Amino acid sequence: MTMPILYSFRRCPYAMRARLAIASAGVQVELREVLLRDKPAALIAASAKATVPVLVAGNRVIDESIDIMRWALGLNDPEGWLTRLDPALIAQIEGPFKTALDRYKYAPRYDGVDPQEHRAIAAGILAPFDDILRGQPCLGGARFGFTDAATVTFVRQFANVDRRWFDAQPWPGLIGWLDRFLSSPRFLAIMDKPPIWKPGTPPLIFGATTP
Repeated sequence: MTMPILYSFRRCPYAMRARLAIASAGVQVELREVLLRDKPAALIAASAKATVPVLVAGNRVIDESIDIMRWALGLNDPEGWLTRLDPALIAQIEGPFKTALDRYKYAPRYDGVDPQEHRAIAAGILAPFDDILRGQPCLGGARFGFTDAATVTFVRQFANVDRRWFDAQPWPGLIGWLDRFLSSPRFLAIMDKPPIWKPGTPPLIFGATTP
């Protein structure tokens, strides 16, 4: 049986959460790191969207990161991530928060956009997350789970735009949650810098041995 192939880009928050779920599941995939400015023909052939992450498992192509997470954890869920899944919280991050984040981080791409206005919108969305995280260490309760993995990579991206400003906000729960994630063995392992994949590159196996 051919090993599933994951096309990924190390810093993409969507690809990061797919790798987090695959690592939690302990499922082996062939990791193909690509450059978004020079997408390989194999990625474009696999998915018309040609955006990472894309998983090719036999005749099946999964090109939404949340679906890759569900695929991996549907095969094996040793940490019980699927029992700690809150679709409403995830929808807040994927929808209005991501819209505001893009206009804050990439303001020159959007005509007439005030990045500070969109930072304030994103901050307003995050405030209830801080309320939750003041009472428990993770969004899913005592342990990191699906909701945490599906959202934390976007909060990381938001924080990194201006980490000094982010750390000055009255968000002890949210900041502690993010910092624990950033220092975790799981995050450090999925952020190992792989070589860029090209046809003929020896397979790079990811998942089963990742912490």
